[in-house]
Amino acid sequence: MEIVSTSVSVAMWIAFWVVVLAALFVDLAVLNKHHGHVSVKEAAVMVCAWVSLAVLFGGAIWLFEGPNHALEFYTGYLLEYSLSVDNMFVFIMIFSYFAVPHELQPKVLLWGILGAVAMRFIFIFIGVKLLAAFAWMIYVFGALLIFTALKMLLQKEDEKADPGKSWVLRVFKKVMPIKTDYHGENFFVRETNKWFATPLFAALLVIEMSDVVFAADSIPAVLGITQDTFLVYSSNIFAIIGLRSLYFLLNGMADKFPYLKYGISVILLFVGVKMLASHYIHIPVLLSLGIIVAILALAILASRVFPPKQETV
Repeated sequence: MEIVSTSVSVAMWIAFWVVVLAALFVDLAVLNKHHGHVSVKEAAVMVCAWVSLAVLFGGAIWLFEGPNHALEFYTGYLLEYSLSVDNMFVFIMIFSYFAVPHELQPKVLLWGILGAVAMRFIFIFIGVKLLAAFAWMIYVFGALLIFTALKMLLQKEDEKADPGKSWVLRVFKKVMPIKTDYHGENFFVRETNKWFATPLFAALLVIEMSDVVFAADSIPAVLGITQDTFLVYSSNIFAIIGLRSLYFLLNGMADKFPYLKYGISVILLFVGVKMLASHYIHIPVLLSLGIIVAILALAILASRVFPPKQETV
C-alpha cells in the first residue's frame, strides 16, 4: 500500500483553513443566538448547510486536484459523518446524565469540537507516520476496526457506559472536587478560598474523553480509504464542524433510527476487512463509497419500515 503524506497544493490547504474558520465562526454566531433552544427544523436546515458546504469543497478538490482525490474526500467524509452520528448519541447520553441545561449545551459542544479538531490532527499525523514506517500497521488498524464493529453489534442496550463512572472523571475528582450545582457558564468557581469544578466542566471532560475513544476508531477507518494527510484531515474536520447542529437534530429524533447503530457497525466491519485485505485485493474508492452509502440507506430504511416493537408494561 502506498503511503502519501500530502499531494495537494498549499493553496488548497489555505482555502481549507479559511473555509473551516469561517464555518466555525458562523456556527458559533448562529447557535449561540438560539441559546441552546434549537428546533428540529432549524437543526435540519443547519445540517443541510454544513453537508452542502462539504459537497462544495469536495467539488473544489475535484476541479483543482482531480476526481480521484475528490472521491476519496467524499468517501472519507461520509464515513466520518456516519461515525459522528454514533458519537452524538453518546453526547446526548452525557448531557442527560449531567442534566446540562439547554442554554449551556452549545458552549460545551463548542469546546468539545475545538478539542476534537486539535486531537484529530495529532491522531492523523501519528496514524499516517505509523503506516509510512510500518506497513504491517494496516493489519493492526483493520483488526481494531473489526473488534470495535463486533463489540458494537453485540452490545446490549443495558450495557451502555455510565458517564459518571468514567475513569478520567474519577482521576480528576482526586485533583479537584466537583460541585453538584451549576454556576451559569462557569467551568470553575472559587468558594471559601477553594476552587471547585462545576458539572459543566465534568460533562466537557467526559465528552473530550469520549472523542478520544471515537478518534481511535474513526482515524484508522478513514486511513482505510486514503492515506493522504490533507484528505484524511479535511474529511474529518468537515464532519466535525457541523456536529453541534447534528446534535440538536438527533436530540429531537434519536429514537427514529434504531438500526443506524448496526449500520455503522457494518461499515466499520467492511473498512476493517478492506484494510486486512488491502495488500491482496484492491477495492476502488467509488465502490467503497457506494457500499457505505448502501449500508447507511438500508439501516435508515429498515428503521422506518421495520421499527422495533415497543415493550408493553
